[in-house]
Amino acid sequence: MRRCVKGLGWLLACSACAGTSAATAAAQTSAVTAEVSVSKPGSGGHQHGITGNRVDESQVVVWLTPLDAPAANDPATAVTAAKVPELVQRNKSFEPHVIVVQVGSLIQFPNKDPFFHNIFSMYDGKRFDLGLYEAGTSRSVRFDRPGVSFLFCNIHAEMSAVVIVVDTPYFAMSDRTGHLTIPNVPDGRYQMHVWYERSLPENLKALSRVVTISENTHTLGPIHVVDNPNFTFAHKNKYGEDYVPPPTEGYQHP
Repeated sequence: MRRCVKGLGWLLACSACAGTSAATAAAQTSAVTAEVSVSKPGSGGHQHGITGNRVDESQVVVWLTPLDAPAANDPATAVTAAKVPELVQRNKSFEPHVIVVQVGSLIQFPNKDPFFHNIFSMYDGKRFDLGLYEAGTSRSVRFDRPGVSFLFCNIHAEMSAVVIVVDTPYFAMSDRTGHLTIPNVPDGRYQMHVWYERSLPENLKALSRVVTISENTHTLGPIHVVDNPNFTFAHKNKYGEDYVPPPTEGYQHP
């Protein structure tokens, strides 16, 4: 009987230790925040419009790659999205314009316009061509390696989107005010990466740095992104040629 009681006490003690360890592990994750600002070269701060309002500082992507242990090897960081993300084609545009996903994610491309689209990406990142498909149908692509993919429509030159694929679950995109939050980041050392469509690669590379997340430090501080004054959405079609302007008479082009 004493042996049973002693064994029971040992089990209860182990259970208590396990509960404490789980609670400690849970307590060692933080919601990491940052404040992003976007400005013109040489301005040194926020740009203000005629009305005095701040510029749109959204669509700046920040992600943290663990340096202490690879995120890709942690089963807890596997892609478990309950809903497949979508890049919707509507009104001859992509919604949203920028999307961030983890490696291995599947993205749907539903055509909700009343005419055909032909989505392709022939540059860095994931290369694919979805071909011509009609209204009310959808295609999908699995993004199986990290990188930045620029997407276009071979029919409508004004359409563009960007898919950023990262090899970590710790990422976020800024809102219009420049605020972003990366949830559930464990304590540790990380390489911080920043991406912004309108910024030059060398400027973005200069923003990369090692950060340490701990109980007392769970903010990335201010992140200042410099705008590229020469940025343009202009691009070639999937054959590397200029888009042919639609006829102006005798044909209603979508």
